[in-house]
Order: sequence, then C-alpha cells, then structure tokens
Amino acid sequence: MNSPFRPAFFSTLLFWLMSLTMLASATSCSQEQKAQIKEALPGTPAKAGGPQPILDSVYVVRAMNAEPKFKDQVEWAKKFYRERQFRLGWFRNHELVPQAKTMLGVINKAADEGLDPKEYKTRDFDKLFADLEGVQADSTKRNALEKEIDVALSGTYFNWASDFYRGTVDPRAVKTIDWQVKRNKIKLHKALMTILQERESTYPYYEFEPLHPEYEQLKKALADYRALQRNGGWPTLPATTKLKPGQASPAVATLRQRLLGTKAAPAVTLAATASAETVPARTVANSPAAPTPTAAAPAEKYDAELVQAVKAFQSQNGLNPDGVVGGETLRLLNIPVAQRIDQLILNMERWRWIPKKFEPDYLLVNIPDYKLHVVEGNKEVFDMRVIVGKALNATPVFSDKMEYVVLAPYWNVPYSIIDKEMRPKLAANAQSYLDRLDMEVVKGSGAKATPVDPNSINWASLTPATWKYTLRRRPGPKNDLGDVKFIFPNSNDVYLHDTPHDELFSQAKRGFSHGCVRVAEPLKLAEYLLRNKPGWDMTKIEETIAGRKELYVNLPKHVPVYLVYFTSWVDEAGNVNFRDDIYGHDKSLAKEYFN
Repeated sequence: MNSPFRPAFFSTLLFWLMSLTMLASATSCSQEQKAQIKEALPGTPAKAGGPQPILDSVYVVRAMNAEPKFKDQVEWAKKFYRERQFRLGWFRNHELVPQAKTMLGVINKAADEGLDPKEYKTRDFDKLFADLEGVQADSTKRNALEKEIDVALSGTYFNWASDFYRGTVDPRAVKTIDWQVKRNKIKLHKALMTILQERESTYPYYEFEPLHPEYEQLKKALADYRALQRNGGWPTLPATTKLKPGQASPAVATLRQRLLGTKAAPAVTLAATASAETVPARTVANSPAAPTPTAAAPAEKYDAELVQAVKAFQSQNGLNPDGVVGGETLRLLNIPVAQRIDQLILNMERWRWIPKKFEPDYLLVNIPDYKLHVVEGNKEVFDMRVIVGKALNATPVFSDKMEYVVLAPYWNVPYSIIDKEMRPKLAANAQSYLDRLDMEVVKGSGAKATPVDPNSINWASLTPATWKYTLRRRPGPKNDLGDVKFIFPNSNDVYLHDTPHDELFSQAKRGFSHGCVRVAEPLKLAEYLLRNKPGWDMTKIEETIAGRKELYVNLPKHVPVYLVYFTSWVDEAGNVNFRDDIYGHDKSLAKEYFN
C-alpha cells in the first residue's frame, strides 16, 4: 500500500541513523577519555601487571620510623596516605609519575635556597629506580619495591617541604629567637596532593615554588652574591678612609671598584668588568663587581658619579645619604660578602615562618628598618618612619589585631621606669616633682580613677607588691604618648603612639623607646584607620585632641598588625637593602641555622 507519509518516513529514518552514528562516535570518544582518566588514578588496576599495591598504616609508620630524618614527618605521611585510602601516591599503573624526578631535581638545587641538599638525600633513589626496572617480571618483588619507593619519596618530600615551607628552625622552640608572629599553617599532606595534581590550590606547591615573592627576590640576590663571592668578593677600603665629595685620594680607585665595578675613571660598565655572573646594575650599590689586581694608583678625585653611588649605598643600608665616606659608611662598605650571604639566608628563613598569606589590609612594622608600612587591598598605600625600643628595651616581634584608637591619651608610667628612673625624686618631694611633669597618681582606671596624694606614698620602700596605684601623665603637649595611641591588646603591653619628640625622627638609627613604637605621622595614621567610621574626619580628630580628654574610639574593623624583624630585603627598584642586627636576633638565629 502506498502512503503519502512514506517519503517523510525514510527521510526521518535516515536522519535518525546518521545522528545515532554521530552519537556513538561521540560516546566512544567520551568513554575513551574517561578510561584514560580512570587508568591514571592511583590504585587502578593496570592493563598488564596486576593491580597497584596498597599500603596500610602499620607499613607507613614502620617505614617512616626506620629512617631517622623521616621520624618528625610521620604524622604528615599518615595523613597523606589516609586521605588516599593508603593507595600509592607516586605511581600510576606501576609507572613513576614525573613529579618524582622533578622533586629530586629540586632537592639537588636546595643550596639555591640556603638549604643543604645532603639533608634531604636520605635514600639512593637512582639505585632504587634501577632495582625496580630489574624486577618488572616478578610482580611480588616489583610491588614490594614500589611500596618502599613510594613511602621513601613521600618522606623525602615532607622532610624537604617542612624546611622549605615552614623553616628549618622553629622560632618558638628556641628561647633566644624572638619571633611570636603567627606561623604558617601549611598542611604538607595537602600540598603534596596538589603536587600530584589530586587537588587544586591557589599556592604554587605544584611547582615546588616559595609562597612569597619577597622570598624569591632574596633568593635571586643570594645567587648574585654567591657569584660575586666566586669572583673574589669586593675590595676592602683602608680603615683610615675619610672622603668628602670633590676630594682626591688613592682610596677613590678602590671605592670606585667597590661600588661601580671599575678601577679608575673613566668608568666602564659593570657588565664589561665583572662578567655575566655579576648582579644587575640596579643592585650595584650593595653588589659591586669582583676585584681585579691593581698596582699602586695615583690620587683620584671623588667625583659626582661616585658620590651618587655612595649615596645610593647609604640609602640601601639605612644611613642618611650625605655622600661622605667614613664612620658607619666605611664600616658597612667593608662588611665581607660572606657575611652578607649569611644575612640573606637568615632573612629567607624568616619568610618561611611568615603566614602563607597576609590579610588584604594590615600594618607592618619592620623593626630594624625603623619603618611602618600601611597595606590596603594587598598594596602599600603609604609608609612612615618609626622609633623602636632600645637594645635593652627591645620591641618584641609578634602579631596581633588593632582594636581602637585613643585620642588625647594618658600615659601610664610603667613600674620599671618608676623604680629605675623616678624613685629618688619622688621620695624627695613627690608632689612638686609630679606637678613639673604634669603627672598624677590615681587609684582605679578609666572614668572611675580617683586622685591620690603622692606624698602619702612611701616611694623609698616601694615594691611591685605594694604598688597599688597608677602614675600617669595628663593629656597635653608634655605627654610621652603625644596626641594619639593605637592599641592592639597584647601580653607585651606594646602599642603604636605619637611622641612630642619629633626631632628624633631625623636620626638614621631610631632605637630610643622603652619598647613601644612611636610613629612619625600619628594624625595621618589615625585619619586612615578611622576613614570608614562615620563622623570621624580630621577635623573631628583634631577637636577631640584639643579638648584634652582621653577618648577611646573603636575601629569599625580590627586591623592585623605585624611587628617583624627583617635585616635584608629587595626593594621595588630591585636594590638589595641591608640593616644592622640591632637586637642580635640574626646572631641568635645564625647559631641555630648554620650549626
């Protein structure tokens, strides 16, 4: 029977058959991709050679404890294998993953990080890999070797990564190292899973890279300085050198070589005299070219080009750039390159202690640099000079969160100052002495504080146990805290504050306080911190201060504060900066790190 629907039927059938063929092809492709992915998963049976061996907790713990340098990493290994149901991590279908060779290559270059590669070469992997190749036909021996190699690779990674990402020295375990900044909370087993491409991460673990760009910059500087060291370091200037711009001296030729990499004017380029291994010209002030043998040179003029090089050197070493060579400038010029290399390594170590990620907004005080940095949205918005504690009253290294700003503050005198500096005059005539200082003694605190007659106190026999009062200076121009203080409550009783002694900020070395941090521009900082609090503009701040009545102003959002200790870093222009070890923390760390 003929039907008017027959042609349409065959057209539809033909279209349907073509579509089915295309779908089958696509499905086949999709299934092939899934099969490839499945084959790559750990623990998946191989096409040939039987299933991948499985570990257990007893095997992992026993294998880790058998190697002395793995013992501290047992917990990481247990977490790593537990997360993967004790499947092997470094093998896929009985084949070693490429990350294994990459890791061993990274360890071979550990010296570039200031680390010792020997510390991480606990197993002879070349032999193990060769042995594995020789037992492929024997599945029992092969599986046993795969298990041994897998745990050894994991132990090696954790041993290396613990030092690289957390530091070789635990600063909280060594009393002489002052570092109470919150630690890096990196989970090493998760980092290893990232390396093996089993999880995603915003951190560069999969490339075995450092977490902070500042660390990477110091690493490059370390390579440059080691190249200088191999080329002989830099020349030493005579201890009697004293140069002012325009003067002539035989020492100028040595100074020129020290800073510009040339023996005498006219100067040739740093690259031409130093070789391809010397540092970029932008870092020349702290990284001169290696010396070349010279004969006795005639007196040479200390010209403008060299003066600028000296000023750059002074700036990069925390000195006032006056261009005069002598004293501190001469001392710093003559520090050996080996000492600077150690200094770079120690500061790289400190970056391993730092949290792997800062908050977007924070304040950071670098104590040896005498400077406060204000960061917003991960970018520095401004900085300012600060004054820190004297060596005997060192500003502690720690982190906390700022909660409020105090306008027109009282200064509560610490008992230690009363005891060591004020006691004789208080004992002689307390009221007269305190009137001159615009101070008072009160009982209680805050709005409930009540005045006490200072002459009623036996200052001569005063002890911490009998001191039940507060000695404080009233708000005003004589107040040691100035017009503002910035509080981040902490057990060290340290905070940021203003000071009436602005002239001290002109000094290059500003260790003058009893431990707190004095800031050069307190009103600017107060305005910034209160910028999101309605009604608190500069006018309101200044009016409150003028009223001389202490007022606590809560911040809308607590701001992280880091008081850190870095004696070397690379600035935005690529210049290596050094600062003196003002509290001896480098020295204490060096004893632990290099020994």
